[in-house]
Amino acid sequence: MKLRSRLAAALLSAACAGTLATAVAAPSVAATAPDQTSGDSSDASAQSGHAYPAAFPKGHYSALDRLPDWGGIWYLEFPPKPGVKRERPELKGKYLAEYDQWQKQVKATQGNVPHYASYCRPPGMPGIMGVGQYPVEFLFTPGRVTMHFEAWMQWRNIFTDGRKHPAADELDPTFYGNSIGHWQGDTLVVDTIGFKTATALGMGMNHSDQMHIIERIHLVKGDPNTLLDEMTVEDPLALAKPWHSTYTYHRSRTQNLLEFICEENNRNPVNAQGQTELE
Repeated sequence: MKLRSRLAAALLSAACAGTLATAVAAPSVAATAPDQTSGDSSDASAQSGHAYPAAFPKGHYSALDRLPDWGGIWYLEFPPKPGVKRERPELKGKYLAEYDQWQKQVKATQGNVPHYASYCRPPGMPGIMGVGQYPVEFLFTPGRVTMHFEAWMQWRNIFTDGRKHPAADELDPTFYGNSIGHWQGDTLVVDTIGFKTATALGMGMNHSDQMHIIERIHLVKGDPNTLLDEMTVEDPLALAKPWHSTYTYHRSRTQNLLEFICEENNRNPVNAQGQTELE
């Protein structure tokens, strides 16, 4: 059972027994976790393999000054610069069959393929990294790099405090997965697992719950205003081989992210069959 589910079940049980006050007063998971205030990746709690709901860095903000300058906001370059590697996923098995069927629908309907999800639902990973017209910014705080996307006003947490991924039975799949990272010089290396299968590799391309993404994010040598995300996607069930793709972004220091409220002007009603339509 997932950690969050166990906590909810424990509180419900306590309430039924008339001991809710005692249950609430009991130490939380975070409170009983080993102390992580040092922010040091060699901390015993980080090395134990446990994952906690939030980081507890001591707050050595001065250490952030040694990290590379990723200030400003970043726009995806499309098309990519010459020489930038951008592969297509090579599917296999039922995932290839599903994609072939989707392509047949596209051709038969001149591209008018039913869309079964809300258009206000964000793409998650890896799709969010390839959204062209909306920029992203990086926020550095002790023990964490946060990616703030203008598109759908989403954020992605990359924990750099030395923690490990949660155990399989404690991992809650999400749109952006569970990301842990570390710095190799000026390169942020990010390891992400635990994705919802509602996300996609590309249009019509599904993946399994075994998808695993490794990213190396860094500035281009000699060009401080270009950022690279060198991504490798593995999925033993859906991919015939690892999929390599590189996203390049250019910097703006004079702009800020804008507010994105998809529901404010939502013109995509859902019909009785659960299909999203256009007006």
